[in-house]
Amino acid sequence: MASSNPSREVRVKLPGGGYPVWIGEGLLEDALRLSGTVRGAQILIVTNTTVAPLYLEPVRGTFSDRQCDVVVLEDGEQFKNRNSLAKVHDALAAGRHHRDTTVVALGGGVVGDIAGFAASTWLRGVAVVQIPTTLLAQVDASIGGKTAINHAGGKNLLGTFHQPAAVICDVATLKTLSTREFRAGLAEVVKYALLTGGQMLDRLSGCTVSELMADPKRLSELVAECCSIKAGIVERDATEQGERALLNLGHTIGHALEACTGYTRYLHGEAVATGLYCAALLSEREGLLAPSEVLRVERLLSQFGLPSRIPADIAHDALMNQLYQDKKIINNCLRFVLMHHPGNCFVSADISEKALRAVLAAATEGENS
Repeated sequence: MASSNPSREVRVKLPGGGYPVWIGEGLLEDALRLSGTVRGAQILIVTNTTVAPLYLEPVRGTFSDRQCDVVVLEDGEQFKNRNSLAKVHDALAAGRHHRDTTVVALGGGVVGDIAGFAASTWLRGVAVVQIPTTLLAQVDASIGGKTAINHAGGKNLLGTFHQPAAVICDVATLKTLSTREFRAGLAEVVKYALLTGGQMLDRLSGCTVSELMADPKRLSELVAECCSIKAGIVERDATEQGERALLNLGHTIGHALEACTGYTRYLHGEAVATGLYCAALLSEREGLLAPSEVLRVERLLSQFGLPSRIPADIAHDALMNQLYQDKKIINNCLRFVLMHHPGNCFVSADISEKALRAVLAAATEGENS
């Protein structure tokens, strides 16, 4: 059955082809569209314990005429590891999946990362279709082909680039998110607004979490806008050799916060939100960003119920240790995305440890910035 609601399509154009990103409400009910994303006779759906009871059966039913195997993983960033990856590989082996198989990632960013990594390494690469069910995954994680799992040494240290065959963003799935999960996704939206500046930032400043959650049309427009921004960057720099590194705004300190707390205290977007504030503060301390813009970032995060401060119980030495294991380090230099102003960001490899520690101190709860 096809969805009666119109959908938007963002096309990611890459050498040798590309893929569609569809955004709309009720897309999981569009059996023809879902079925058309898979070419072969074998499918492996990768999902998790939270998403499976909600959406597994409708998606699996679409592929009832083919071999359709399923892996249900535990839910949470702490499970984005080798054990979960092995479960997907084991299922591919048990089902005797061939090179024309398609891995379908049904879930949030963790599911998408694991499923994409498994697809990229099974038989040297099979197709993956991303069906993101969280706001964070719809606006960011599902697009661009980054796949990864975490390592004891840090976040996303093991990974590949493996572009999906298609991305299907059904904003109806966002209705089942908790307010906390929805807010966490908005951190990535704020990131795009800071990267682009202008009207997007102004529009965000005028809306609330409850308004967005209650308005599928407005939400579809916002998801499509973020997808379009990321698609353009990925087209110009698919493997992060230059411009794509700007998408790491807020992620360096964000990833360190996640790792320091065992991937159980923060949702990814919450850690990124604090990272965005730290990036703004670091930019201001380096004489690049006006203090009024730092305050603007802090107010926008607060408006969406997102954290900006580092909890006082997180040791700065532990954060520094994680920062120096960051996967973006080149020539032993930490790389940070900084801002001259919203819409004018750049990558800096010229940040001293002293300056960084000063920003961590200033951003910590109970301190004055």
